[in-house]
Order: sequence, then structure tokens, then C-alpha cells
Amino acid sequence: MDEQARVARFVDEHDLSCPPAYRLLDLSAEVGELAADATESSEYGTTPDALSVKEDELGDTLFALLALCEELDVDAGEALDTAIGKYEGRLTERGDAGSQ
Repeated sequence: MDEQARVARFVDEHDLSCPPAYRLLDLSAEVGELAADATESSEYGTTPDALSVKEDELGDTLFALLALCEELDVDAGEALDTAIGKYEGRLTERGDAGSQ
């Protein structure tokens, strides 16, 4: 099953639609929770091998991202394909996937 469609169906069934700006704020909050978990578990980056992130927090973040894509009428799979193409191009051109 397509995850974006699954999220869209859940949002629709539970009347959870909201403006994209709210979805973006929710996504930012969820990423912040991931960062807080990472910061704490890695002792502020001093022990990066100890990094621990909770699966449910990753799920919340993924839900928020897919709900945002749906509210913006963006196909998440196509957006991912575009991003991978961009990274592949950078690797081919520069040998590095970073933005600069």
C-alpha cells in the first residue's frame, strides 16, 4: 500500500485536514523531538555511537511529512525520485552528494 495514500485516508476518515502551514509546524516539532532524542542519547554528540531514536518518533515524523505532502498535493514518491536524481547528479559531477 502507498504510505501517502494510507496517511491521506486516515486524515480524511478522522477529519484531520488542516492548512499546510500547520502541517509544516507539526513536521518541525516532530523533527525537533528526534533531535532531542539524538542529543540526549549521544550525550550532546560526545558519544555518537550511542545514538538512539525511538521508532514511534520516526513514525510521527514520517506521518507529518506525508500529511504535508498530501496537503500540498505533492506526490511523495515523485519528490523522492527528484531528490535522488539530484544527489546522483552531484555524485557524478563532483563525487559528493552534498549541496556544496
